[in-house]
Amino acid sequence: MDGEERGYWRWSKRDFFPEESFQSFGSYRAALSQTCSRFKNRLVSRSDDDNERFELRKQSENEMKRCLTWWDLVWFGFGSVIGAGIFVLTGQEAHENAGPAIVLSYVVSGVSAMLSVFCYTEFAVEIPVAGGSFAYLRIELGDFAAFITAGNILLESIVGTAAVARAWTSYFATLLNRKPNALRIETDLTSPGFNLLDPIAVVVIVVATTIASISTRKTSLLNWIASAVNTLVILFVIIAGFIHADTANLTPFLPYGPEGVFRAAAVVYFAYGGFDNIATMAEETKNPSRDIPIGLLGSMSIVMVIYCLMALSLSMMQKYTDIDPNAAYSVAFQSVGMKWGKYLVALGALKGMTTVLLVGALGQARYVTHIARTHMIPPVFALVHPKTGTPINANLLVAIPSALIAFFSGLDVLASLLSISTLFIFTMMPIALLVRRYYVRDTTPRAHLLKLIICLLIIVASSMATSAYWGMRVKGSWIGYTITVPFWFLGTLGIVFFVPQQRAPKVWGVPLVPWLPCLSIATNIFLMGSLGAMAFLRFGICTLVMLLYYFLFGLHATFDMAHQQIVPKS
Repeated sequence: MDGEERGYWRWSKRDFFPEESFQSFGSYRAALSQTCSRFKNRLVSRSDDDNERFELRKQSENEMKRCLTWWDLVWFGFGSVIGAGIFVLTGQEAHENAGPAIVLSYVVSGVSAMLSVFCYTEFAVEIPVAGGSFAYLRIELGDFAAFITAGNILLESIVGTAAVARAWTSYFATLLNRKPNALRIETDLTSPGFNLLDPIAVVVIVVATTIASISTRKTSLLNWIASAVNTLVILFVIIAGFIHADTANLTPFLPYGPEGVFRAAAVVYFAYGGFDNIATMAEETKNPSRDIPIGLLGSMSIVMVIYCLMALSLSMMQKYTDIDPNAAYSVAFQSVGMKWGKYLVALGALKGMTTVLLVGALGQARYVTHIARTHMIPPVFALVHPKTGTPINANLLVAIPSALIAFFSGLDVLASLLSISTLFIFTMMPIALLVRRYYVRDTTPRAHLLKLIICLLIIVASSMATSAYWGMRVKGSWIGYTITVPFWFLGTLGIVFFVPQQRAPKVWGVPLVPWLPCLSIATNIFLMGSLGAMAFLRFGICTLVMLLYYFLFGLHATFDMAHQQIVPKS
């Protein structure tokens, strides 16, 4: 029987490993012996727009339903970004790193995020597929770069979903006027940090995944309702905060200096994380060329203003030294005589985390779907259900490990997993955009390609040097910046004058190219350098694990897929 007549639920070996390399131990051993040549092939090979948009979508057998408008995408952006982060990170960073200048930290991180949004928007308009950044990087930088970056952000999403679900339980307990761990089950069977079992977090993940699997349109409606309620709570927090404001609390404005502002910016940047989920919804958008720019840029502009106003209201309600790092807004409302305000804050955080889980379930599954279409992971996860028009298998692949992690792992264990992966992939995106604008395969002269590579290396190296010099904390010395910043400027100027642009955007494009993409590279690398050593250690370990998988399975599956060495379905 052919693929169209088969049921959705399949569990045979050929559904998971249909490639020729995995049909017998002998064929797998032969594939492993060709690892070096195959890796070289995949390293230099590139996908193209038509392959990502049309050919790969056939792997899903059924089409996702085009049911979303710009209005849905704006609320998806709002729902995917505004979660517990603004309620937790603001107080923590204002107290420990930035003081009242926390508002500047949100401006810095917001501008950096907005630069990344510009790059995402141009790609999403021209390549409206479910793969998001994975698909864009596959086209411009190849399979290997796409796998490393998308794999990191997917792993971060799984752990992040678990962390949000655990936080959901804590805020729900607070809403019931109980201690954060009151609804968890304590056990002596596991080690500290893993001894508070959280069945509620598992239920929340299961419910969010089920809703996302049933219908994209219904999920959008539910997200809209929850986000609207959350908006009312946020407006209350801002208005009440300004009513009880005392401008004397803004002095001193920079108690920790500029260094504190940027340290805090690197942390609160993650309160902006999640907007890339909108790009993964492009395949289900009715009019991508119009709806995606409005959805991405519109939602991020609104979110940035809201974050700055919330940070400012908190700073004016309470002296930064008195802000509680763990329950900043609740304690601040109590300090001005509004004890009942903590319940509204808990409700707002709860609603925000609910929408983050809902939109996250949608976006992460679409990442998985497109990765599976390339056979980088088993193609059974690329299947779209014929009735729901959603990738249920992909939803399960993300939800099951997230639920297991959420059940056992404490928030203190997950807290260190702030996403250096996100900044890494947001650095790769503007690089890919510059490659797209200035290099066209089989058209661009080799000399121009070499000039582009040299300029990009200068831009990345100078950005890393600037970040490293800042991390050295050399007080009163600006000598290093007089070297690193001009090199960044010269690298960008080199693209302007010596590398002719090969391609213009068809519908919507990033303005001021190459300046804005190069600035995005610099700001993301700078913020990466502000993170601690543990973040880089985690990033390295996760990357090594993914490399192991890639060279044992993903490389050979994608090589066979590219050369159509696939065993026919039976």
